[in-house]
Amino acid sequence: MKHQLDFEKPIIELQRKLEDLKKHPEAHSIKISFEDEVALMEKKIEETKREIYANLSPWDRVKIARHPLRPFTLDYLNQSFTEFSELHGDRLYADDEAIVGGFARLDGQKVMVLGTQKGRDTKDKIRRNFGSAHPEGYRKALRLMKMADKFGLPIITIIDTAGAYPGIGAEERHIAEAIAVNLREMMLLEVPIIAIIIGEGGSGGALGIGVADRVLILENAYYSVISPEGCAAILWKDRAAAPKAAEALRITAKDLLELGLVDEIVPEPLGGAHHSTVDAAATLKAHLVKNLTELKSISAADRMKARYAKFRAYGRYKEKTEAVVAEAQAQSQPQA
Repeated sequence: MKHQLDFEKPIIELQRKLEDLKKHPEAHSIKISFEDEVALMEKKIEETKREIYANLSPWDRVKIARHPLRPFTLDYLNQSFTEFSELHGDRLYADDEAIVGGFARLDGQKVMVLGTQKGRDTKDKIRRNFGSAHPEGYRKALRLMKMADKFGLPIITIIDTAGAYPGIGAEERHIAEAIAVNLREMMLLEVPIIAIIIGEGGSGGALGIGVADRVLILENAYYSVISPEGCAAILWKDRAAAPKAAEALRITAKDLLELGLVDEIVPEPLGGAHHSTVDAAATLKAHLVKNLTELKSISAADRMKARYAKFRAYGRYKEKTEAVVAEAQAQSQPQA
């Protein structure tokens, strides 16, 4: 199996044994029939898969979110949507191919869909800048969203990026300002907006197209203010502590739902979306259609109020009472 992950080794080993058994049926046990032995092996593989994938660590899910064969934005555009017509350029500087977008239909409904796009091979990765958009990418996204608002088309954004591009050129063209303007303007759009995180949801690069009425996330995707490696380098002074950081950050879909940072988890095929892009796309489409139908039944004014309240509620903290503070200060005082 190409691009296997370390925690999948027991599954790969069982699959190899099954293949060997099918290639050399004469080597099977004489105690049971060949068909029964194959069935037992297939059952064992299925049980092993379910056990492994049901007990993944946050770091394991990060690995799945970054899997090179995982479906990207254009894969979903081609399978979950129809009649996609791509639009280019920000009308200010350039066309950033790290963000793609245009008109499409979702179950017959006209929509504006856009998202971050990674590359498959080396040439494509460089062209797409590994899915890390420049300022012109976010300005293109905003241009398309304003066009959708003008024509009353719902907006769907697809997020899969490690973060916005942090290079000198991006800083010179004001990447922070471009993202900040998107956050402000998306809050003011009157049409329904749905954001879906399909892989990596990294920092402001993800949030720059992530202000939405509904924020969905695929089962093995993650959404975080910083990458696990970046967090580990800052807090533990060692990028090797990334698994520990991934757990501390609470970046998995289940954690994010509990924290109220996403609204819905979209299930994936067993083992991840890359095991069946067709099934993953069909499931995603069903969830998008359901949420879009619900949002369209709400008035624009109520949607905008709810959207504002939703993002104002992001972030949690605990305040210490005066008694707790006084006790802590007393304990910190040197003893006479």
